[in-house]
Parts: sequence; structure tokens; C-alpha cells
Amino acid sequence: MWSRTELADWQGARLAELLKAVVPANPFWTRKLADAGVDHSSIRTPDDLNRLPFTTKAELVEDQLVHSPYGTNLTFPIVDYSRLHQTSGTTTGQPLRWLDTPASWTWMLDCWSTIYRLLGLRRDDRLCFPFSFGPFLGFWAGFEGAARQGNLCLAAGGMSSEARLKLILENDVTWLGCTPTYALRLAEVAASQGIDVSSSSVRAVLVAGEPGGSIPSVRARISDVWGARVFDHWGMTEIGPLATECEDDPDCLTVNESACIPEIIDPATGRPSTDGRGELVITNLGRTGSPLLRYRTGDLVEAELSPHASGRNWLRLKGGILGRTDDMLIIRGNNVFPSSIEAIVREFPDVTEFRIVVTRHREMQHIRLELEPQPGIDAETLAQNVAATIKQRLQFLAEVKVVPTGSLPRFEMKAKRLVREG
Repeated sequence: MWSRTELADWQGARLAELLKAVVPANPFWTRKLADAGVDHSSIRTPDDLNRLPFTTKAELVEDQLVHSPYGTNLTFPIVDYSRLHQTSGTTTGQPLRWLDTPASWTWMLDCWSTIYRLLGLRRDDRLCFPFSFGPFLGFWAGFEGAARQGNLCLAAGGMSSEARLKLILENDVTWLGCTPTYALRLAEVAASQGIDVSSSSVRAVLVAGEPGGSIPSVRARISDVWGARVFDHWGMTEIGPLATECEDDPDCLTVNESACIPEIIDPATGRPSTDGRGELVITNLGRTGSPLLRYRTGDLVEAELSPHASGRNWLRLKGGILGRTDDMLIIRGNNVFPSSIEAIVREFPDVTEFRIVVTRHREMQHIRLELEPQPGIDAETLAQNVAATIKQRLQFLAEVKVVPTGSLPRFEMKAKRLVREG
């Protein structure tokens, strides 16, 4: 294990190599560094990154709108790129497209090799990915990374939930990779068929794409219904797979600092956080074909400052992703994140699905929480208990409404449970 000094030297060398390859070949970064008055050859250490401006998703979307369809963050000619992935959409309705060269894709698979090592994946493990395998990055690299290591990997795209369950059970799958929402949805479908998945061969559920993997009540619910260990993972289409919960370090995300340089900033000022809590900023070091420097992820985190028993000294994020800067609601003067509401809702096993509807009342934000209960549940009592818990924990009174069983949407990809009306 490298010391922090050795790690900084490694990161500095990779950063210098990246910038040498990118400038002047990549129009986006050549222009951005020139506008900032920064000579790329003067950036030699992680500390030097402070001289560079931040990069935002809105900036990338605008670049792709002006320079359709892929934008200008391309270091090589289009013919050198072999993969296209995209996000599920932005506030503009425009998905963010991302191209990878074979070399950049190999870097992504290498990141997954590190993730699987930290997860404790065994040679005899069998993995199933109940994922659409459409244009979203999702578990594409996770699937190929495990297959490259020699593990049996089952792609479960284009199948019904019932067919996926059959595939999992018949092939003695030991690892399941999906969103937290879909892990619970599969268990719901299994229960409707009289199948107890807690007695299946699945020993681990790897979740990503939503904050639920780090919410204790969500983790506990997934673990209970599947009888399996839950592992959280973090990454983004535009920056790659860069953090995971480790087998020997539950409730923390470990950032792969050999593949990136992370920063934690005060989201209001942009300055380095003084207490280890703030917005995560990432510079990836191996995606040369379409790199990102000082990318504001919008994810709120808290550094775990205590040393790990293993001696591993990469940045650890206590409690994983705590929320998002763009999801924060102000309710009666209280800062509220949807993940905080979900944490409470998931404590009630009688709730099958839920939705948070945000409206405006007298120029203030108002929350209506819609709950879909298990069949035969006393709806009035359930609503009262959830509302009372929210009032006690989050210090505001939410309107809680019970809706008919089966009326709320189900999700395979990222769940969209936050709806803004007006």
C-alpha cells in the first residue's frame, strides 16, 4: 500500500501524462485551459488542480448542444472511438452522450477489477445483471469486467422480471447487480409468486445508480428479503466507476485514488471543505479519449477521517452518497433531501412503493408523500405513523396520502420518485 506521498506522486505523473495527451488535441480542454490562463505543462501535482476552473454538467450539455452530437471533449478523431453511452437525461431533456476509445474502455474495466478485488469477488461466483443493456452505461463495464476475470456473467436485458428470477434461480447466481429499487422490485415479484429468494444461492447484491445503497433502512430491507450482503458502488457515465464499498469496510465508499483525484469542496463557495463534508469533485486519470478535470458531481459526501485497520489509505466516504445538491428541498425553513425521506419510508415494511410530489403553496415548497401499501394494511394508521416519524426526525409536517396498491410506477433503471408540480 502506497503512502499518501507516494500516491500523490503517482497521481501527479498520471495527470501530467493526461494533460500532455489532451492539449492541444482536445478542443474542449485546450479552450478551457486557455480561457483560464493556465499552461497545462505547469500542472504537475494534485495540489496544482486548484488553479483550474471547475467543470459542470450544464457546461458539458451546452457544449454538446452547440457542437452536436458529441461535443468537443474528444481527444482523438471520431473513428478512434468504439463505444457510446449516455445519461438518462438532464433538466434540458437532452441526454449527455459519452464516447470511449478501446483504451479508455480498458481503463474502465481495470477500475472494475479493483472494485471486484475490494468486494471480495470469488472465482466461482456467478453474476447476473438484470439491467436493460441499452445506451445507459449502468452495469455494462461491470458485466465485461467480471467476464474478463473469468466469472460466469448472465446478461438479463430484454426480459420480464419473472424471466429474470427464473434465470437467477436456475443458474445458481451468487451475485446480483442492479439498482436498489430493482432489487426490491424483483423480491416483490418473487413474493407474488410464492418464491422465497432469501433461501436462494444469491449471497451478495451489488447496487448502484441511486443513493439507496447507502441508506441503512434500504440496505436492511434488501439484505433481509434476499438474505444477502448488500454492497454499494458509485460512478457516473461521464467519469467512470470510481468508488465501492469494501468487503471489510461496510457503510463506507472507498474511492479508487489510483484512477482519479478526488476533492471535497464547500458547494456554496467552491473552496476546499474544512470539515471533510461537502460536494465531491473528481478528476479522472485514465479516460484519455474524453477526460474530465475538476468535475462537480453534485453528490454530497463526508470523509471518514479514522484510519482503516487494513492500512488502506484511499479516501473513504462515510455513509456513501448523502444526497445531491440539486435535490435539496427547503420545507418550512428546513433543508431536506429526498434520501432522508426514503430512509424513513423504508423503515415501514408495509410500504411497497412511494413517491414524493413537490408543489408550491403560498410561494413555499410543500411535500405530498404518496404511499402504496401492502394489500390488507390499515391505510390510515400507516399514513399517520409515517407522517409522525417525518415530523419527529425532519421537523416538518408532510402531507401523507395512501394510494391504491399497484398504482405507482415501477422502475428497472434509476427510480424517479421525486416529482415537481408547479
